[in-house]
Amino acid sequence: MGKSLVTNNIRKLRFHHDEMTQQQLADKVGVTRQTIVAIEKEKYSPSLELAFRIAFVFSTSLQEVFSYDAGEDPILKSKK
Repeated sequence: MGKSLVTNNIRKLRFHHDEMTQQQLADKVGVTRQTIVAIEKEKYSPSLELAFRIAFVFSTSLQEVFSYDAGEDPILKSKK
C-alpha cells in the first residue's frame, strides 16, 4: 500500500508534556517502546483502543493526535 495515510503528532505531544519519553508513553498505554516508535514513524497504525489510550494520556481528542488523509485513500477514491 505504500505510505501510511494515518499521520500523528505524538512526538510533538510528548515534547509538550514535560518531554515525555517514548518509554514513559509506552508504559502509560500498555505497549512496548518499539510500538510507540513504529507509530511515531508512521510504520504502524494503532488499534482504535490504543489510539484512544494515547489521546487520553495527552488529555486530548483523537483528531489532535491522529489524522487520516482520506483524499489519498485508493479504496475511497474508487468508491466515488
